[in-house]
Amino acid sequence: MLRLLPAIIALGAFAAILAGWAAGGGAVEAAWAPSWGLELSFELDGLGALYGLLATGIGFPVFAYAARYLPLHLDHQGRSHREEWRFFGLLLLFMVSMVGLVTARDLILLFVFWDLTAVSSYFLIGYDRQEAEARSSALMALLVTGVTAVLLLAAILLLWAEYGTFSLPELAARARPGALVTGAGVLVAIAGLAKSAQVPFHFWLPRAMAAPTPVSAYLHSAAMVAAGVFLLARFYPLLALSGLVLDLLLAAGLASIAIGGVLALTCDRLKQVLAYSTISQYGYVATMYGLGGGKSVAAAAFYVLSHALAKSALFLTAGAVTEATGEDRLSRLGGLARSMPALAVGSGLAAAGLAALPLTIGFFKDELFFAASFDDSWPAAVAAVAAAGLTFAYIGRFWLRIFAGRRRSDAVRLPPLLTAPVAVLGLAVLLGGAFAPPFGDLAAAAARASAGAVPPIEPAYHLDARAENLMALAAYATGILLLAAPWLWRRPAAWVASTGARLGPERAYTVGLAGLNRFSDAIHEIEVRDLRSRIAAVLVPGGALAVAGLAATPTAGAYRAGTLSTDDLALVLTLAVVALAAIGTAAPRHHLTLLLSVAGVGFGLAVVYALLGGPDVALVAVLVETVAALVFLGVFALVPRDVLRRMEAIPTPRRRRWRDPAIGIFAGAVVFFVVWGALSRPSPAAAIADEHVRLAPQAHAKDVVTAILADFRGLDTLGEITVIAVALVGVTTLLARGRLR
Repeated sequence: MLRLLPAIIALGAFAAILAGWAAGGGAVEAAWAPSWGLELSFELDGLGALYGLLATGIGFPVFAYAARYLPLHLDHQGRSHREEWRFFGLLLLFMVSMVGLVTARDLILLFVFWDLTAVSSYFLIGYDRQEAEARSSALMALLVTGVTAVLLLAAILLLWAEYGTFSLPELAARARPGALVTGAGVLVAIAGLAKSAQVPFHFWLPRAMAAPTPVSAYLHSAAMVAAGVFLLARFYPLLALSGLVLDLLLAAGLASIAIGGVLALTCDRLKQVLAYSTISQYGYVATMYGLGGGKSVAAAAFYVLSHALAKSALFLTAGAVTEATGEDRLSRLGGLARSMPALAVGSGLAAAGLAALPLTIGFFKDELFFAASFDDSWPAAVAAVAAAGLTFAYIGRFWLRIFAGRRRSDAVRLPPLLTAPVAVLGLAVLLGGAFAPPFGDLAAAAARASAGAVPPIEPAYHLDARAENLMALAAYATGILLLAAPWLWRRPAAWVASTGARLGPERAYTVGLAGLNRFSDAIHEIEVRDLRSRIAAVLVPGGALAVAGLAATPTAGAYRAGTLSTDDLALVLTLAVVALAAIGTAAPRHHLTLLLSVAGVGFGLAVVYALLGGPDVALVAVLVETVAALVFLGVFALVPRDVLRRMEAIPTPRRRRWRDPAIGIFAGAVVFFVVWGALSRPSPAAAIADEHVRLAPQAHAKDVVTAILADFRGLDTLGEITVIAVALVGVTTLLARGRLR
């Protein structure tokens, strides 16, 4: 019973969201970082309700399925059942992250939840961490979705810099067409397409099928990939301002429909067929957003809803069939309807919904898709029919190869919890076909949150010759033809699959990752060679970044330099002596001479502090330099003299005679210009220091220095102590388990 607790939590969350939506939605706002304009702002609008109900509603049967599936999965791998709670904890974390994502109204808050979904999905995909495939698949998913998340953050910062707000409603009201909105829209679109596994970022999703079946059924049908198209829906008011962005979505969607569908026809593994099917199905959604207009946006929202119900059931079916037969390939299955009738019926309803057969909710998803594409243009209508026919073929192939035909493998009796969730989801697909208006109302509300005024969604059966019905009949005929005549598509589809494997984006990812690893190894080899190389590995990239930043920043009239007077002569001479002493530290080989040169730099700076009117700082500098010099002298006294002489006699390699001075000059020049720029910039009329002085009494301090030392430095020290404590706990744990020898 305890294993069903996550399912009960998901059901409770579903009921809470449903009740909140029935009561008219609502919003919650609280101060987060007011000085930055950040708020903990959540709102349950139509779009949030749609995706929140999917995340929790589908989470309930999936979590219930996992309560029985996971113990069997761990037993097969010889693992302890104590690992169950890590799995369920990660699933619940993902569910909470998804609900937070779809209800967030602050862009930074949205980005935080966006990254939380990526992190939790990484651990879920790599749950079987003892398997190399699971680890590499998790890393691939994290890199593809995580790197593109940086583009989302860049878009958020661009929009904030232009419009001065992180609030989504305010941003939608203020945004105007232009190059900046187009650029930000492209970045958002790329992030959304990568998360929803659209071409050319689609390759991570089939690899993610290394995850346990409940992860695939939840993340890769109704949650994680749905988050990608949710992002497109949430930012649609901005994306619609640019025809270029809509064209990008249309091109990516059509490519995903075609490539995902063709690859689904060629796959033999159960979950990979469904993975490529998901790529193709979310291609429909991206296409509809690319078509633009209220009708297309409403059709996209309804499509997400109906697809999630059907696809999650089919993923659960794949796991149940593999558990019952020990087989995960279509070529080794068949005739299981007689031994697993309940599973066959439940998954059959789900497959019928995905194939858009009448009496299922899927019929209306294709009807809306057909209507939107027909209104756009005849090429779009033809593409829609071809896409629907392709879907009919690969889903029909999936279900028929498992449950129809000759029996090829034996099946054991399945526990009820591996069958009931499939039946529940299949009945939901059937219920949506019989009582579609509530589903249509929810999708219409979601569309209004994206596109404003949209026509109502009124799903109903019409026995006439309207365009949508004729397109549906053409799609069925196309699908039946593809099923009946595989010789028509087998060789071209195999060629597409093999070409993609050799030249596709996954190959580019693999080659690129290997190249980055080699580059990292080369830099590491240089860095760890000696102390000079390590310092050079820090100074050179740091200097290059500083120069790049200086080159990209407009500085005309931003800085000014003062003039020198006779009163500055002592300071200039002292700084010149310090500079000569600093240069002189590079010349001596004798350790005592080197120590005196370094101390000369420190004592010279102490004189500079005194000349600038800081005797207390000068005194501290003198004390520090004195103690440091004494410590070094003590160390030299303890080191055997022959060791010191041997070190002094080591010749300087020829390659370093020019490299080290060049790096030193470059780094010194960069530091000089950075310091010069910082010190010569005109002081603002209202400095932040004045505000700090004014607020010092509120921090219970007599001056700013006391407040900094007591509060900020104290908090920093507390953080450092915490890090050390965590490290000690980790080392102690490893020692206790015998992992450190």
